[in-house]
Amino acid sequence: MFGKRKKTDSGEKQGFVKRLRARLNRGDSWLTYDLANLAPGGKIDEEVLEDLEAGLVMSDVGVEASTRIVEGLQKRLARKELKDVAALREGLRASISDILKPVEQPLEISTDGGPFVILMVGVNGAGKTTTIGKLAKRFADDGYSVMLAAGDTFRAAAVEQLQAWGAKNNVPVIAQQMGADPAAVIYDAYEAARSRNIDVLLADTAGRLQNQQGLMDELVKVKRVLHRHHENAPQEIMLVLDASLGQNALLQAEKFHAALGVTGITITKLDGSAKGGILIAIAEKLRLPVRFIGIGEGADDMQEFVAEDFVDALLANDNEQSQE
Repeated sequence: MFGKRKKTDSGEKQGFVKRLRARLNRGDSWLTYDLANLAPGGKIDEEVLEDLEAGLVMSDVGVEASTRIVEGLQKRLARKELKDVAALREGLRASISDILKPVEQPLEISTDGGPFVILMVGVNGAGKTTTIGKLAKRFADDGYSVMLAAGDTFRAAAVEQLQAWGAKNNVPVIAQQMGADPAAVIYDAYEAARSRNIDVLLADTAGRLQNQQGLMDELVKVKRVLHRHHENAPQEIMLVLDASLGQNALLQAEKFHAALGVTGITITKLDGSAKGGILIAIAEKLRLPVRFIGIGEGADDMQEFVAEDFVDALLANDNEQSQE
């Protein structure tokens, strides 16, 4: 929750959930459609559950999460609770919710002791700079003063994009010349934010491949410089992941977390080719807080992650969507 956050407009939330369902499940749901085909006669047995497990793994849910989900269903089967496809679907809902509910942890902003620093990390193409712009608007709308730090000094386009977001939201942007030391840029931004009593500093960083150790070391340096500046900074290390990358997104999360100690995740491009399974895999493997999810380019296409809404979207079918 946000210290100054206005109550979420119910129409805004309902609109996002509806778009999430539509974009996550184009046509029949990836789960409900498969269930109808896995058990055409309606009978649920071990063979159906084995086929379901294979389908979950193929849908980027991953081996560990798929095994946990199916084990829960097997217990229900042993208790004779899986009498038909509808019961199987409800069992799936419960099992997936058990994995996702613990990572539903909204970002809490504290402005005690100086600016709240959010260090944004992730590889090129994940939507990191766009996410920063959306967060800047969100925080500004919530009544916080916001500043942006252009720590990606290797791409002129990244700085220009950040400056465009700043101008659009009337938010100051601290930038230096191309090739400047990112740690120095973010350090200067912190000084500026503190002197101007800014509430939230969003620091962009270069999109770096998780297997390029030199670039990862540079991120560690940025974190170290901020921490030296203030013992609690950065208060949030937010990793932005592209859902359409599937298992590669999980690999990225593991590498970034090992190097930096990620404190929160934003998942973008859930309207892409992926169908949401990777979020389940990440939640099961890393148990890191999922702060936001994104389904498009618009500012209102990124919202706080709510496990129940996400599970409903995963399991929605055309009939449910048409009844809303």
